[in-house]
Amino acid sequence: MAAAALAYITNQGSHDVSVIDLDMQRVVATVPVGRSPAGVVAASAIGRVFVSNPDSRDISVIDMATQAVVGRLEAGQGPVGIDASADGRRLYVADWYAGQLLVYALDARGAPPVRIPVGRAPAGVAAADGALAYVAERDDDSVAAVDAAAGRVLGRVRVGAHPFALLLDAPRQRLYALNVMSDDVSVVDLRDPARMAVIATIPVGKAPYGAALADSGRLLYVTNQHDDSVSVIDADTLRPLRTLDGFGYPEGIAAQGDKVYVVNWMDDAVSVLDALTGRELRRIATGRNSRGFGAFIGQLPSNKHKETPQ
Repeated sequence: MAAAALAYITNQGSHDVSVIDLDMQRVVATVPVGRSPAGVVAASAIGRVFVSNPDSRDISVIDMATQAVVGRLEAGQGPVGIDASADGRRLYVADWYAGQLLVYALDARGAPPVRIPVGRAPAGVAAADGALAYVAERDDDSVAAVDAAAGRVLGRVRVGAHPFALLLDAPRQRLYALNVMSDDVSVVDLRDPARMAVIATIPVGKAPYGAALADSGRLLYVTNQHDDSVSVIDADTLRPLRTLDGFGYPEGIAAQGDKVYVVNWMDDAVSVLDALTGRELRRIATGRNSRGFGAFIGQLPSNKHKETPQ
């Protein structure tokens, strides 16, 4: 069955989410959510999008078929990073101020989240298979592997200075940790989550924020906030290939098909790039101060897709 690809861009300044139809390459809905939305994950398996709102301390739940908020989850003291298991059964939320990972069982309606203590200022989250998740412990310069079923940290690895975003590369059994203060990416071997090891450090631009794998996983794209640039890296050799310029404080990034989508916080827009060359194809205007921190692209069966006027 054909599927409609949709991008959900969190807009911190306008407290809403811009929904982009990636076939039409335009915004088809604007969804009001909580205060200062930051993190986002599109859980295609269950047709829901989850948005973290740090200033209202909650999670907004959007129905992908109607582009309407259909639920709200309380989320500690300041939810930031967010991810969901591939089957949509678990939602993982990093609670920045409380130093904990919140784990919601989405198939147990109304159940409170499991609260697992982690390090200081947890930011990015990456969900793996089963009940395993990785958390960037920003102020501890480390990444934790968390067993959500057991409710405990399995292991930790030291990375660069102030890791913020995480990207899982499951085929290569790697994790990329973006270090905003050391301006580099730590490549972590995940073959044994209890004994993770950094196997490479890749220099990028100033304050790397988001990462995505493109061109069938061959290219690693990294946004550099303070350089207004995007680094392109060979994911097999881990060799930097080129730096793309002309962005406006780029933050979130995701890839779909032969395109890469870069969210520009200062420009209130998403840049659409050719995945192979990095050439900008177009810009799509969004809300104010767009972030898109997380896996913001989802798939919905085409017979359920409804275009909603702005």
